[in-house]
Amino acid sequence: MHEFDTEPPPKYKSVALVLGVTGIVGNSLMEILPLSDTPGGPWKVYGVARRPQPAWNAGDPITYIQCDISDPQQAGDRLSKLADVTHIFYVTWTSRATEPERCAANGAMLRNVLEAVIPNAPNLQHICLQTGRKHYIGPFETFGKIKSHEPPFHEDLPRLDAPNFYYVLEDILTEEVKKKKKKEKTITWSVHRPGAIFGFSPYSLMNVLGSLCVYAAICKHEGTKLRFPGNRTGWEAMQDASDADLIAEHQIWAATDPNAKNEAYNCSNGDVFRWKQLWEVLAEQFGLDYDGVCDQDGGSESERVTLEEMMKDKAEVWEEIVKENGLVRTKLEEVGCWWIVDFTLSVDSGVDSMNKSKERGFVGFRNSKSSVASWIDKIRAHKIVP
Repeated sequence: MHEFDTEPPPKYKSVALVLGVTGIVGNSLMEILPLSDTPGGPWKVYGVARRPQPAWNAGDPITYIQCDISDPQQAGDRLSKLADVTHIFYVTWTSRATEPERCAANGAMLRNVLEAVIPNAPNLQHICLQTGRKHYIGPFETFGKIKSHEPPFHEDLPRLDAPNFYYVLEDILTEEVKKKKKKEKTITWSVHRPGAIFGFSPYSLMNVLGSLCVYAAICKHEGTKLRFPGNRTGWEAMQDASDADLIAEHQIWAATDPNAKNEAYNCSNGDVFRWKQLWEVLAEQFGLDYDGVCDQDGGSESERVTLEEMMKDKAEVWEEIVKENGLVRTKLEEVGCWWIVDFTLSVDSGVDSMNKSKERGFVGFRNSKSSVASWIDKIRAHKIVP
């Protein structure tokens, strides 16, 4: 027996339960939490997702748990055993046809998790809940039909008068935490509201940057220009974004800093950009010429062709690209979410304020142009796009 065989197992100061570990922010949390210099560490990490563990995160030092948290029985059976959990990072959601249906489905998922973990994890300290910018502008189906808040968005703005599953999640979180308050140790919480997220995950339901990389790869393969599928408003408007690693750092800060407890926070990179600037970055990364909005070249904006329309017959093209470049086998509908790109590239300015986080001690930031380039490198490194 070697001497190291008798060494005790590593000791952990904190134990994270990450719900949605294969999503954009879940992937970042999975990589950042185990690092030796992460605040609150050393961390043990449980990562939960509905699907089997993908090859692209199989080498990370986490305990992967396949679990469909929409199933209360399965959630109870698999999560109630995690008695050592000290922090929950809830960074998942599910899509439905209407917002009332999304409210019901997402609310049930969060409640299933909290009812399984809170009574069985005596050392649970903090719960991070990720929602997003729709807190201020409303769900997609009401966009343009109700009056949303004017930017810059700050956390004290009241809720809009419309169904919103983000509001439901916040209410369930505070309700479940209050149940714990009696003679037992109080659990703290934080809510995190990023904007458009730049990051890596082939499994994300709303991955704008990943979808744009797939679109650019198809343009490269077919020898066409990278045509901007948005409108002039989206081309010119001042926007901000949220780097996935920054969001993970923001949540870890809120989970471990006493000054950050029991508050909702915006989370964005701290700079602003126009999509016409990032379009140039995307084109350069893939070695493409590009076009801006239609009316720059003599056409009218009514001639706009959406990305959803452009990509509707490209499934076989994507199969060719995957095969020719030895990429991870994916279907086009798995790696391209076209409607969210069309929406994102067509809206007016929608920036937030990070003052609340700064005033409480969070000073993280990202350069959005550099963020785009670095995530494209990572998407390529994992052989999702050539």
